[in-house]
Amino acid sequence: MTPALNPSGPKELSGRVAIVTGAGRMRSIGRRLAITLAQAGASVVATGSGRPSETFPEDEKAAGWRDVESVANEIRQFGGKALTAITDIADEASVDRLIADTLATFGRVDILINNAAMSRGSDRRNVVDLDLDTLRKVYAINLEGTFLMSQAAARAMLAQGGGGNIVNISTVASRTAGPRLGAYASSKAAVNTLGRVMAMELAADNIRVNTICPGFNDTSRLDDLPRGEQFEEMVKDMVPLGWADDGTQVAELALFLVSDRAKWITGQTIMADGGRVWGQ
Repeated sequence: MTPALNPSGPKELSGRVAIVTGAGRMRSIGRRLAITLAQAGASVVATGSGRPSETFPEDEKAAGWRDVESVANEIRQFGGKALTAITDIADEASVDRLIADTLATFGRVDILINNAAMSRGSDRRNVVDLDLDTLRKVYAINLEGTFLMSQAAARAMLAQGGGGNIVNISTVASRTAGPRLGAYASSKAAVNTLGRVMAMELAADNIRVNTICPGFNDTSRLDDLPRGEQFEEMVKDMVPLGWADDGTQVAELALFLVSDRAKWITGQTIMADGGRVWGQ
């Protein structure tokens, strides 16, 4: 599955530098985000967690996938500029190194996309059965990681002047708050609120902060669900428009939000879910 490339399209982000966290998986929102911003002319810093190759899905192994390096190579193939970084977003020193490396390579930071998140796993259980260590791990990645990345990037944007953009990738689960999502949904609801607070604090400096809540996306994050007829029926039941995104629609919305076309939009939490959730 290769994102459609459009190297001859408009370059509305030319001269800007974007950091995209969680950008290393072959079937992922993060890869779509990185490619889409690069197509629009941004120099992209693609970060990943450094997951071992033996843990890759079978399609990544078959393709010889190399995580963020493969994403960076795609960008370079159509003439874009890319830097890769293995970053623990929940570690302040690791985040500071990422920002320093970005500034050393590209000279500035204009866009941050907080996409990295905790994978589905043992946290998906009833609250009465959820252990504190698991809760803390989810919060460390989803909330503390978003906080540290946003804080560090905003400081760089303030120092250089000229404004900037932060987009948080949350989830519709932060609104639907279904069973067995106590850790995940609550951490992402906190991300939504953090984004609103930062938007109000940074508005005077023309740094805009918005949050996207994706719905059902057919990516490797859902590989614990078998594909086929049952999967398709689940999509139809959950998505009024009747089909699942693969990250493309989320990436297009993010591109709009960080572009000058959205220069009067900040502090918003926007659903990108095929019509599943309505309202705030």
